[in-house]
Amino acid sequence: MANAHTGGTTGFAAVTVEGQTVRYSLSLGVEAVEGARPPPLSTDALRRASDDDALVTIVARHVTVTADGRPCAPVPGVVQSPAPGRSTVSLVVQYACAAPVRALVLTDDLFVALGRDHHTITRVEWSGGHQQVMFDPDRREARIEIGVPDAPATGAAVRGAVGFFSLGLEHILTGFDHVLFLLALILGGGSIKSLLGIVTAFTIAHSTTLGLAALDVVRPPERFVEPLIALSIAYVAVENIVARRQPVRRWVASFFFGLVHGFGFAGALLELGLPSNALASSLLFFNLGVEAGQAIIVALLFPALVWLSRSRRERLAVASISAVVLTAALAILVARL
Repeated sequence: MANAHTGGTTGFAAVTVEGQTVRYSLSLGVEAVEGARPPPLSTDALRRASDDDALVTIVARHVTVTADGRPCAPVPGVVQSPAPGRSTVSLVVQYACAAPVRALVLTDDLFVALGRDHHTITRVEWSGGHQQVMFDPDRREARIEIGVPDAPATGAAVRGAVGFFSLGLEHILTGFDHVLFLLALILGGGSIKSLLGIVTAFTIAHSTTLGLAALDVVRPPERFVEPLIALSIAYVAVENIVARRQPVRRWVASFFFGLVHGFGFAGALLELGLPSNALASSLLFFNLGVEAGQAIIVALLFPALVWLSRSRRERLAVASISAVVLTAALAILVARL
């Protein structure tokens, strides 16, 4: 998963159970692969068979599969290097079990190799049923009853929903560029009605493009989206500096640039390679997490905005803070270009 907006890394695993075989397919962002321990791998190195084997070994060592109380043996798999325009590495490990699987236990310790801020979203499928679980250092193990058509899926569904909600929350709270943009938008305060209009316009806009991009209706290249996000921050910061008063139609800029930021949010999901049948619910809860994070940021800033609006030096403070935001936005723009 791209790391442009969020701290940590996320992988998506698709697990298919067929008789005595468990197929484990994992998609990882290049930055997660390059940070793997041991040994560190580079994108170019993945084109060599020896390094492919090293990566598969790392995964097989840290993901264990147990069927009905007996461990399943990992069989050497394959690695697919990133396709043009993508930054995701895919690999497959097959696990051979002694008998047809009924009670499956997955243990995921990938965080040992990929860092404690790594988490893996895992979808387990079998004939007639499926479950989705989230693995991280605090949730290392999941037990799934194979052959029960989605009967125990309620708990797993809740965990999956919580996982994507947490991912969206983390994405906005640790996304330096999105936080800067939100700060620039609401800087200068205005009435509560004005602030609500700004936030609502941004929410509607980014939710729209997030959905369109994640559902593959519209998907602009990341090389265009990322610089545009930086430009949106710079534009709003400049507007704060040169405007003598809070722009009356700030919600218009909020909506327009919210469309751009929605494509940025979508990148966090697209790089996971989620299957289409898991995308709708994942999209919903990821977006809810983004909204919750946005609400937290606004709530934390609101008392300071109220105090600032009553200060005689409001104009100077807004211009000074906006100048800092502008400098940061230009630095981000240069880095992304």
